[in-house]
Amino acid sequence: MARYTDSLCRLCRREGDKLFLKGDRCFADKCAFERRKYVPGQHGTRRTKISDYGLQLREKQKVKRIYGVLERQFRNYFHEAQRKRGVTGELLLQFLELRLDNIVYRLGFASNRRQARQIVNHRHILVNGRVTDIASFRVKVGDVIEVKESRRGIPLIEESLSKVEHRGLPEWLELDAENFRGKLISIPSREAIGLDVKENLIVELYSK
Repeated sequence: MARYTDSLCRLCRREGDKLFLKGDRCFADKCAFERRKYVPGQHGTRRTKISDYGLQLREKQKVKRIYGVLERQFRNYFHEAQRKRGVTGELLLQFLELRLDNIVYRLGFASNRRQARQIVNHRHILVNGRVTDIASFRVKVGDVIEVKESRRGIPLIEESLSKVEHRGLPEWLELDAENFRGKLISIPSREAIGLDVKENLIVELYSK
Protein backbone atom coordinates (compact mmCIF):
# COMPACT_ATOMS: atom_id res chain seq x y z
CA MET A 1 0.00 0.00 0.00
CA ALA A 2 1.25 3.51 -0.84
CA ARG A 3 2.48 5.63 2.05
CA TYR A 4 3.37 9.29 2.36
CA THR A 5 6.89 9.52 3.83
CA ASP A 6 7.72 13.20 3.33
CA SER A 7 7.26 15.98 5.91
CA LEU A 8 3.72 16.17 7.27
CA CYS A 9 4.07 19.90 7.88
CA ARG A 10 4.41 20.44 4.13
CA LEU A 11 0.86 19.12 3.71
CA CYS A 12 -0.52 21.73 6.12
CA ARG A 13 1.40 24.47 4.33
CA ARG A 14 0.18 23.24 0.95
CA GLU A 15 -3.46 23.36 2.06
CA GLY A 16 -3.02 26.69 3.83
CA ASP A 17 -4.52 25.37 7.06
CA LYS A 18 -3.61 23.31 10.10
CA LEU A 19 -4.54 19.66 9.53
CA PHE A 20 -3.28 18.54 12.98
CA LEU A 21 -1.31 15.65 11.51
CA LYS A 22 1.38 15.63 14.22
CA GLY A 23 -0.70 15.73 17.38
CA ASP A 24 0.62 17.87 20.23
CA ARG A 25 3.33 19.46 18.07
CA CYS A 26 0.60 21.24 16.09
CA PHE A 27 -0.36 23.17 19.26
CA ALA A 28 3.25 24.13 20.06
CA ASP A 29 5.40 27.06 18.90
CA LYS A 30 7.51 24.63 16.88
CA CYS A 31 4.68 24.09 14.42
CA ALA A 32 6.10 24.74 10.94
CA PHE A 33 2.80 26.11 9.67
CA GLU A 34 2.90 28.91 12.24
CA ARG A 35 6.40 29.90 11.12
CA ARG A 36 5.87 29.58 7.35
CA LYS A 37 2.27 30.15 6.31
CA TYR A 38 2.90 29.84 2.61
CA VAL A 39 2.99 27.05 0.03
CA PRO A 40 6.21 24.96 0.10
CA GLY A 41 8.68 25.36 -2.77
CA GLN A 42 10.79 28.19 -4.13
CA HIS A 43 7.76 29.96 -5.59
CA GLY A 44 5.60 29.50 -2.51
CA THR A 45 5.45 33.19 -1.59
CA ARG A 46 4.04 34.24 -4.97
CA ARG A 47 0.35 35.08 -5.20
CA THR A 48 -1.49 33.06 -7.83
CA LYS A 49 -5.12 33.10 -8.88
CA ILE A 50 -6.82 29.74 -8.28
CA SER A 51 -9.49 28.46 -10.69
CA ASP A 52 -12.79 26.94 -9.56
CA TYR A 53 -11.38 23.49 -10.32
CA GLY A 54 -8.30 24.31 -8.25
CA LEU A 55 -10.45 25.28 -5.26
CA GLN A 56 -12.43 22.05 -5.54
CA LEU A 57 -9.27 19.96 -5.85
CA ARG A 58 -7.61 21.60 -2.85
CA GLU A 59 -10.69 20.98 -0.69
CA LYS A 60 -10.73 17.32 -1.68
CA GLN A 61 -7.00 16.95 -0.99
CA LYS A 62 -7.43 18.67 2.35
CA VAL A 63 -10.08 16.20 3.58
CA LYS A 64 -8.12 13.21 2.23
CA ARG A 65 -5.04 14.32 4.13
CA ILE A 66 -6.91 15.03 7.35
CA TYR A 67 -8.23 11.46 7.48
CA GLY A 68 -5.21 9.83 5.82
CA VAL A 69 -7.02 7.95 3.05
CA LEU A 70 -5.92 7.39 -0.53
CA GLU A 71 -7.75 8.47 -3.67
CA ARG A 72 -9.51 5.19 -4.53
CA GLN A 73 -10.80 4.70 -1.00
CA PHE A 74 -11.93 8.32 -0.78
CA ARG A 75 -13.76 8.04 -4.08
CA ASN A 76 -15.50 4.87 -2.87
CA TYR A 77 -16.71 6.73 0.22
CA PHE A 78 -18.06 9.49 -2.02
CA HIS A 79 -19.93 7.10 -4.32
CA GLU A 80 -21.45 5.33 -1.29
CA ALA A 81 -22.57 8.70 0.13
CA GLN A 82 -24.00 9.63 -3.27
CA ARG A 83 -26.15 6.48 -3.38
CA LYS A 84 -27.67 7.06 0.05
CA ARG A 85 -30.56 9.39 0.84
CA GLY A 86 -29.38 12.60 2.45
CA VAL A 87 -26.84 15.37 1.93
CA THR A 88 -23.92 13.79 0.06
CA GLY A 89 -21.19 15.98 1.52
CA GLU A 90 -22.38 15.48 5.09
CA LEU A 91 -22.69 11.71 4.61
CA LEU A 92 -19.14 11.61 3.22
CA LEU A 93 -17.74 13.27 6.34
CA GLN A 94 -19.80 10.97 8.57
CA PHE A 95 -18.38 7.87 6.86
CA LEU A 96 -14.86 9.19 7.41
CA GLU A 97 -15.57 10.06 11.05
CA LEU A 98 -16.89 6.56 11.74
CA ARG A 99 -13.63 4.88 10.67
CA LEU A 100 -12.10 2.97 13.57
CA ASP A 101 -8.77 4.80 13.39
CA ASN A 102 -10.58 8.15 13.61
CA ILE A 103 -12.69 6.99 16.57
CA VAL A 104 -9.54 5.81 18.38
CA TYR A 105 -8.03 9.27 17.79
CA ARG A 106 -11.19 11.12 18.85
CA LEU A 107 -11.39 9.10 22.08
CA GLY A 108 -7.85 10.17 22.93
CA PHE A 109 -6.10 6.80 22.68
CA ALA A 110 -3.72 8.38 20.12
CA SER A 111 -2.47 11.93 19.58
CA ASN A 112 -3.14 11.91 15.82
CA ARG A 113 -4.85 9.74 13.21
CA ARG A 114 -1.60 8.26 11.90
CA GLN A 115 -0.74 7.06 15.37
CA ALA A 116 -4.28 5.74 15.82
CA ARG A 117 -3.98 3.71 12.60
CA GLN A 118 -0.76 2.15 13.89
CA ILE A 119 -2.38 1.24 17.23
CA VAL A 120 -5.27 -0.42 15.39
CA ASN A 121 -2.97 -2.28 12.97
CA HIS A 122 -0.89 -3.59 15.88
CA ARG A 123 -4.01 -5.23 17.34
CA HIS A 124 -4.19 -3.09 20.48
CA ILE A 125 -7.89 -2.25 20.04
CA LEU A 126 -11.03 -4.24 20.82
CA VAL A 127 -14.45 -3.53 19.35
CA ASN A 128 -17.23 -5.13 21.39
CA GLY A 129 -14.65 -7.39 23.02
CA ARG A 130 -13.08 -8.63 19.76
CA VAL A 131 -9.69 -7.65 18.35
CA THR A 132 -10.16 -5.46 15.27
CA ASP A 133 -7.06 -4.52 13.28
CA ILE A 134 -8.71 -2.91 10.24
CA ALA A 135 -8.32 0.88 10.38
CA SER A 136 -11.22 1.45 7.95
CA PHE A 137 -13.66 -0.65 10.01
CA ARG A 138 -16.89 1.34 10.34
CA VAL A 139 -18.01 1.74 13.93
CA LYS A 140 -21.77 1.54 14.59
CA VAL A 141 -23.87 3.26 17.23
CA GLY A 142 -23.62 1.30 20.47
CA ASP A 143 -20.21 -0.23 19.66
CA VAL A 144 -17.73 -0.25 22.54
CA ILE A 145 -14.11 0.54 21.66
CA GLU A 146 -11.39 -0.20 24.19
CA VAL A 147 -7.66 -0.72 24.49
CA LYS A 148 -6.69 -4.34 25.10
CA GLU A 149 -5.97 -4.80 28.81
CA SER A 150 -2.41 -6.03 28.24
CA ARG A 151 -1.64 -2.85 26.20
CA ARG A 152 -2.99 -0.21 28.59
CA GLY A 153 0.46 0.41 30.08
CA ILE A 154 1.94 1.64 26.79
CA PRO A 155 3.29 5.16 27.56
CA LEU A 156 2.15 6.53 24.19
CA ILE A 157 -1.49 5.60 24.88
CA GLU A 158 -1.40 6.74 28.52
CA GLU A 159 0.13 10.11 27.64
CA SER A 160 -2.33 10.74 24.83
CA LEU A 161 -5.33 9.83 26.99
CA SER A 162 -4.19 12.19 29.72
CA LYS A 163 -4.48 15.11 27.25
CA VAL A 164 -7.94 14.32 25.87
CA GLU A 165 -9.54 17.12 27.93
CA HIS A 166 -7.23 19.65 26.31
CA ARG A 167 -8.18 18.41 22.83
CA GLY A 168 -11.88 17.97 23.64
CA LEU A 169 -14.14 14.93 23.43
CA PRO A 170 -16.88 15.04 20.74
CA GLU A 171 -20.45 15.03 22.03
CA TRP A 172 -21.24 11.88 20.03
CA LEU A 173 -18.70 9.81 21.97
CA GLU A 174 -18.66 8.58 25.54
CA LEU A 175 -15.36 7.93 27.34
CA ASP A 176 -14.45 5.91 30.42
CA ALA A 177 -10.80 6.99 30.68
CA GLU A 178 -10.12 4.92 33.80
CA ASN A 179 -10.94 1.70 31.94
CA PHE A 180 -9.55 2.84 28.55
CA ARG A 181 -13.01 2.38 27.03
CA GLY A 182 -15.25 4.47 24.82
CA LYS A 183 -18.60 4.16 23.11
CA LEU A 184 -20.24 5.62 20.02
CA ILE A 185 -23.55 7.00 21.26
CA SER A 186 -24.81 8.67 18.06
CA ILE A 187 -23.99 9.44 14.44
CA PRO A 188 -22.12 12.79 14.37
CA SER A 189 -23.97 15.73 12.87
CA ARG A 190 -22.18 18.11 10.51
CA GLU A 191 -21.95 20.74 13.26
CA ALA A 192 -20.51 18.22 15.73
CA ILE A 193 -17.78 17.12 13.30
CA GLY A 194 -16.59 20.70 13.28
CA LEU A 195 -14.06 20.57 10.44
CA ASP A 196 -13.37 23.80 8.57
CA VAL A 197 -13.98 22.29 5.12
CA LYS A 198 -16.41 23.03 2.30
CA GLU A 199 -17.64 19.58 1.40
CA ASN A 200 -19.93 20.99 -1.28
CA LEU A 201 -16.82 21.73 -3.37
CA ILE A 202 -15.88 18.03 -3.21
CA VAL A 203 -19.37 17.08 -4.39
CA GLU A 204 -19.04 19.52 -7.29
CA LEU A 205 -15.61 18.09 -8.21
CA TYR A 206 -16.77 14.47 -8.36
CA SER A 207 -20.07 15.34 -10.03
CA LYS A 208 -18.43 16.67 -13.19
